[in-house]
Amino acid sequence: MSEIETSPTGVLLSTAQMRAAEQDAMQSGGVLGRDLMESAGRAVVAEVFAHWPELAQGQPRALVLCGPGNNGGDGFVIARVLADWGGRVDLALMGVAERLPPDARAQHDRWADMGAVLPLQACDPAGVDLVVDALFGTGLTRPLPEVAKRIVARLGASLPMGPRPRIVAVDLPSGLCADSGRALGGMALRADLTVAFHRAKPGHVLAEGPAHCGALRVVDIGLRGAGGGVPLIGPPPRAVIDKADPGLHKYDHGHAVILSGPMGRSGAARLAARGALRMGAGLVTVASPGSAMLENACQLTAIMLRRCDGAEGLAQMLAGDARLGALCLGPGLGLGQDSCDLVKAALSAEGRAVVLDADALSSFAPTPDTLFQLTHAQTVLTPHGGEFARLFPDLAARLSDEVQTGPAYSRIDAARDAAARAGCVVVLNGPDSVVAAPDGRVAVHAAMGDRAVPWLATAGAGDVLAGMITGLLARGRAAWDASAAAVWLHVEAARRI
Repeated sequence: MSEIETSPTGVLLSTAQMRAAEQDAMQSGGVLGRDLMESAGRAVVAEVFAHWPELAQGQPRALVLCGPGNNGGDGFVIARVLADWGGRVDLALMGVAERLPPDARAQHDRWADMGAVLPLQACDPAGVDLVVDALFGTGLTRPLPEVAKRIVARLGASLPMGPRPRIVAVDLPSGLCADSGRALGGMALRADLTVAFHRAKPGHVLAEGPAHCGALRVVDIGLRGAGGGVPLIGPPPRAVIDKADPGLHKYDHGHAVILSGPMGRSGAARLAARGALRMGAGLVTVASPGSAMLENACQLTAIMLRRCDGAEGLAQMLAGDARLGALCLGPGLGLGQDSCDLVKAALSAEGRAVVLDADALSSFAPTPDTLFQLTHAQTVLTPHGGEFARLFPDLAARLSDEVQTGPAYSRIDAARDAAARAGCVVVLNGPDSVVAAPDGRVAVHAAMGDRAVPWLATAGAGDVLAGMITGLLARGRAAWDASAAAVWLHVEAARRI
């Protein structure tokens, strides 16, 4: 058993990759399909009792909902194990037994020797302690059938008798796309607990996935590792964040420059500057227009302050000091041509890493291709959903449209496509932050479970993240390494508040 953030290999497997892992295991003779089904069913029951120990103390009344595929086969095992434990189990099947896959049919027949098999439309969740959703797992590629929609809707509503039952989803809540976390046809079951097998899937952590999955557990069912997969971002290597050589000078740890907005809008730049300082940049300077100099001077100490008026002033500053190695533009910068000109000056300066956030991104909404012609390998874009939609409206539309077929377009797909188009690293911010590079690399940080930090959904949090990335870039870290490390550290710092 493991939480998602410490899953054994730290990767998310797509539906196709998971299926390949299963097929490889069975074709190599290492395991039989029925053995995988048995392991999966028993693991679900163990996780249910671990999550709700009160259910293990009595004789829980359970309703097991089985679908027409191998997910339903897992459900038959669960029903049998619960009954052996002493539970009172009702089981409902969608479809007919004759059409079940062979391994699922064998499990159906074992259950049929113990209890009845009801049609799905005849089951009643009222008064039960536990509902097991084994209707559809990772293989679903279409909206739920009407009979399944009715039971899902009923489970989502108030029941006439007693409290709402606890709901556990087998591998994935029915109706949720395993590769995107989007509800197919706009409807998916909401579980309290989801027990996933072998590895987590993108749908567990992306988009609507966490809200539908509830608590997520990933369990071993005897499969070996599979190739590919999208890495989950974990703690950064010490080499990325440590200052290993005590003999180095502050200038050896880089100089970060944060562009400030005008008077009344300079606070965001100061937040970003603090983030850069905390990441170990040797020096951090806020480059401020004259109107905000006094405002900034009143609140800065370890962070230095320098006057910088407009794109011409920035170009002169960069030309005069080669040690200014990384820049952050956007927090509180303001919208319009002046901001565009500042961004162009920053991106045109040779040898400088540049982080663009907030207003620096939105200012290019009318002509995003103008920005993409300037970005380079040491550029990082850090948009949240709204800013992403302004720069990449076609990609954002594919994420917001209702989906009828899976695998659905995901935030992983969108971030990867955006990075390829922009020619630089893109950090698509959110609870499911995705870091993508133009060479196709992509990784996900899932701020869910015990790493959930909803208080980061507040003004200024993104400014701090942009500054943290800038601080690591100033220290000479590559754009990909700096972005992934900062995303993890940003959440880790928030958890310790």
